[in-house]
Amino acid sequence: WNLNMFTLISIGTGAAYLYSALAILAPGVFPESLQQAGRLALYFEASAVIVTLVLVGQVLELRAHRRTGDAIRELLALTPPTARVLRGDSELEVPLSEVNPGDLLSVRPGDKVPVDGRISAGHSSVDESMLSGEPIPRQVGEGDEVVGGTVNQTGAFRMRAERVGSETVLAQIVTMVGEAQRSRAPIQRLVDAVAARFVPAVVLSAGVAFTAWAALGPEPRLANAFVAAVAVLIIACPCALGLATPISITVGVGRGARDGLLFKDAQSLETLRGVDTLVVDKTGTLTQGKPKLTRMIVRGAVGEDRALLLAASLERYSEHPLASAVVAEAEVRNLSLEEARSFEAEVGGGVTGEVENHRVAVGNRSFMHDRGVRNLAALDREASELQSDGHSVIYLAVDGGLAALLAVSDPIKAETPAALKRLRALGLRIVMLTGDDERVAESIARRLEIDEFEARLSPRDKHDRILSLREAGRCVAMAGDGINDAPALAAAHVGIAMGTGTDIAIESAGITLLTGDLRAVGKAIALSRAVMRNIRQNLFFAFFYNGLGIPIAGGALFPLFGIALNPMIAAAAMSLSSVSVIGNALRLRSTELGDPS
Repeated sequence: WNLNMFTLISIGTGAAYLYSALAILAPGVFPESLQQAGRLALYFEASAVIVTLVLVGQVLELRAHRRTGDAIRELLALTPPTARVLRGDSELEVPLSEVNPGDLLSVRPGDKVPVDGRISAGHSSVDESMLSGEPIPRQVGEGDEVVGGTVNQTGAFRMRAERVGSETVLAQIVTMVGEAQRSRAPIQRLVDAVAARFVPAVVLSAGVAFTAWAALGPEPRLANAFVAAVAVLIIACPCALGLATPISITVGVGRGARDGLLFKDAQSLETLRGVDTLVVDKTGTLTQGKPKLTRMIVRGAVGEDRALLLAASLERYSEHPLASAVVAEAEVRNLSLEEARSFEAEVGGGVTGEVENHRVAVGNRSFMHDRGVRNLAALDREASELQSDGHSVIYLAVDGGLAALLAVSDPIKAETPAALKRLRALGLRIVMLTGDDERVAESIARRLEIDEFEARLSPRDKHDRILSLREAGRCVAMAGDGINDAPALAAAHVGIAMGTGTDIAIESAGITLLTGDLRAVGKAIALSRAVMRNIRQNLFFAFFYNGLGIPIAGGALFPLFGIALNPMIAAAAMSLSSVSVIGNALRLRSTELGDPS
């Protein structure tokens, strides 16, 4: 008894089919005046077209739902299949399912951390970008927590398993993504709401037409009454209603693809129109997502290029991402790097060696202090300013004296300021949620004039903040690019993934921006508004002809003009509404995606 589009489809196709079957099996029950060229008109093709259109729409919807599971499968693939368990004096490689809380595990360089736990011995750096989204690994040591699925980098350590199976952080992310994706409603509810009121009216009209013709119409009364009732049902048959939303969505999605906007489902296209809050990740969304040497401060007679040459010649032997940023800048400047001798590295500290007969050290301040580097305090003020502005500061010492500071940061994308300005002009509230340091987040928020931000957030924290905004009555879109953003992308009303990000983020989102350009969000909003406006116009066309034709088909003009609507004319009116819907939808191909009104 839930009246919707399928109710109308059932009634319309059933009436057309049964009328046609009866016309073949018992043509004598119909008056001769309904015949054309000696036979009655048949409407099997109308039933077939309607059913085909509906089934095609269902197939497309099922394909979209099947893709929902891809993100979850990729998340599960992040966990290693086995773990090295220390039992007694032996190290055994066992399936992950056999790891229990309390087991002592061995993790080697390059391994994925098997489960959540705490380091009991050893030091290393761990790539936690799947959680925080930040490209710089976290230095860990005895007593620090590590999370399953993250990647161990330089050192080896032992850890005590604490959370395994469904209790791990990664398993909880999988659960959150799945639950949020399954909770989404289809766009068809708009059509169903209209159909729920239209269906009873159509059935009642057909009944009234049948009763009136049977009681008051000319002979043969029952045949004329049946024909009138069938004409009412045929003219109300929702061929155009079945097209109203799919044709606009199809054309609109194609129009978006021309501008690098990929919509995963119709729901995202519909909901984006009403978004009033945009939540953004920092790394890869507002920024480039890759550490870069952005500033250098040299001391004494050492020039920038000379300092960079010495630092990069040593850092190219290091695996740290900050070292990669230094080497990359040297390559940009076409500097010819020198061989480094006596290279030594300290996890979490820095590196030392000899370059061009100079003793060179590159690392953090503590590393320099422990090695007795002179004049460290000379650049403390500059180092503090760089750090407060969101930079990671690397110290360079040459022959025991401080020579330079190298500032590495994740630069803001060139298009980000303009993109945020346009979104604010659209009335959107911008919120930044990041797993990065509070100081870095504050610096980015200040430069981009973002009024609200939160830092050091885990994937669950981001997910919960999205739900809080939704509970507060906000219509929320989330833009991100990392694995850590997947739960929040799925929990938002609309998830927007950067095409330059991870496949898991893209699969968890409803919209993908192929270029990774945040300015495309404004274009997506413009397209969403245009498509939804077009759908409403289509619904008008779908019902206008039918609604106008129902009283005529029922015989409203017969007492005055002697006109009774032939079911053939009713079918023509039904077709005309479909043509109007298709023509209107095709106008979306020329829609301009500038500033939306």
